Amino acid sequence: MSTITWITARGLFGRRRFLLLLPLPLVLLGLAVLCRSLGVDPRQWGPPVLVGLGLAVVLPVVALIIGTGVLGAEIDDGTVVHILTKPLPRWQIVLPKLAVAAGITAVTVAVPLYVAGVLAASVRLGLALAVAGALGALAYSAFFLALSLVTRRPVLLGLVYVLIWEGLLGNFVSGTKVLSIQQYVIALADRIAPTGLLETSVSVPVASVMTALFSVGFTVLAIDRLRSFSVAGETS
Repeated sequence: MSTITWITARGLFGRRRFLLLLPLPLVLLGLAVLCRSLGVDPRQWGPPVLVGLGLAVVLPVVALIIGTGVLGAEIDDGTVVHILTKPLPRWQIVLPKLAVAAGITAVTVAVPLYVAGVLAASVRLGLALAVAGALGALAYSAFFLALSLVTRRPVLLGLVYVLIWEGLLGNFVSGTKVLSIQQYVIALADRIAPTGLLETSVSVPVASVMTALFSVGFTVLAIDRLRSFSVAGETS
């Protein structure tokens, strides 16, 4: 597993798509620093920067780029065949890749979220955003990794989920929030550090359970799907 983890991390950092991870977190950090330096009331810039940009755009988009890349890129260029020929249980392939995706996403997003939270309110809010963001990174990564195995257009479907389901429908149809990772992250962060800057109708128990279900359920789906790839390859 350590070998697969190392190969995945090296391949991810060696691809140009990794450069796509940097602009959004820097924009989030820059806006928070600018608003604080100008003395803008945190109640005015906190929600749009922390939630509208940080949790609604930066976290899911970074997770989408990484989550669909740790295995999807190998499927696209055909190198997945070399992995499937290894005498390894499929979970020993999926779990290291998921760990790399979730870990890099969490680090990339947690740092600017922490700084923005500190500038907006307190260290406690910064830590709450970082912790909740890391849990969200795991759920998003599992979801997007599974998408890369069940469809040839994982990035497109991922954007539909982030922009349409969470972004558009989530603002007008309250029922969609129950299946929104973004709302789980907001609920968990607000539970750790209650403020008027984070608001959601999703309860903490629902957010906790659904985050776990997303993480475990889509990981199991990815393992099962990768197993079917192996069977197809052996019988063809």
